[in-house]
Amino acid sequence: MTLSIQQVTKKYLDFVAVEKLSFTINKGEIFGLIGQNGAGKTTTFRMILDLQETTSGTITWKGKHINSINRDILGYLPEERGIFPKMTVEDQLYFFGELHGKNKNELRPEVETWIKRFELEDKRRSKAETLSKGNQQKVQLIASFIHQPEFLILDEPFSGLDPVNTDLLKGAILSLKDKGTTILFSSHQMDHVEELCDHLCLLKRGVSLFTGSLIDLKKQYGKIKLTIRTEIPKEELEKLEGVNSVQVDRNQYILTLKNESYAQSIFDFITNGTYIEKFSLDYLSLDEIFKDKVARVHV
Repeated sequence: MTLSIQQVTKKYLDFVAVEKLSFTINKGEIFGLIGQNGAGKTTTFRMILDLQETTSGTITWKGKHINSINRDILGYLPEERGIFPKMTVEDQLYFFGELHGKNKNELRPEVETWIKRFELEDKRRSKAETLSKGNQQKVQLIASFIHQPEFLILDEPFSGLDPVNTDLLKGAILSLKDKGTTILFSSHQMDHVEELCDHLCLLKRGVSLFTGSLIDLKKQYGKIKLTIRTEIPKEELEKLEGVNSVQVDRNQYILTLKNESYAQSIFDFITNGTYIEKFSLDYLSLDEIFKDKVARVHV
C-alpha cells in the first residue's frame, strides 16, 4: 500500500468533523471519497496534505508519517479554484511546476503535452482572466500534476465542466493512473466515481458507512434492479410478489425487487411463453446506493 489512514479523528472544539476513519490506497489506484456536503471529505484531504493536524490516528505514505515526506510528491486540485488572473496559461504551468522543484527544461515536455491534450494551444499566451470557466479549470488541473506527483488529490474535478471537457479530464486521470500515479478524488457525480474507481469510501458526517471495492458494495444489495419492456400495466406489476416499487422510464419499467430470487417468477409471469422485448436484471447504480445509504443510516 502507499497511503494508509488508520483510525483518524478530527475535532474542532465539540464538533467532530471526521471520526475514526480508516482506509488504504494502493499504488496506481484511483480511490473515491464520496459524501454529501459537510461529510468530512475536504477535512480528510487537508489532513492527508498535512495542512491540518489530526486529533488522533495516523496517516502514512509508504510507511512514513505524512508530515515527514517530501511535499513535491503530492499534487492537489482544491474545490475552491485559484489561479493567477494576470498570468498567461503557459507561465502559470511553469510557475506551479517550479514551485515543486522542477526546472523549465524538465517541465517543457509536460507543458507541451498537456497544453496540446487539453486543447489550449491557441490560449497558451492568454491571461487566465480572459479564459472561459472551463478552460480556467483545465489550466488549474494541469497545474496540479504538471510536476508529475506520485500522489494526486482531486476535489470535485468535474464541477462545471461540459461533457467534452469532462471526457478530456477522465482521459487524463486514466492516463496518470497508467503511469503509476495514485489518485484520490471526490465527486458528487456518482457516475464518474463508478466509472473510474475500483475502491471507495462513503462518508456521512465524518463517519465511514462503507469502505471497500465497488463490487462488494453492490453485492450488499444484490441484483435487485429489474428493467423490463412489456405491455403489462404498471398497476399489475406493482402487485407482483417481491416487487418493492415500479418506476416508469420512458418506454420501459424499472422494478426494485426485495431480492434477486424473485426475478425468475416475474419473468415467467411476464413472458408466459411469449416474446418479451427487454428483461434485464442488474445491480443498483452507485448513485442509487449512495442515496439509500445516506437516507437509511443514522450516525
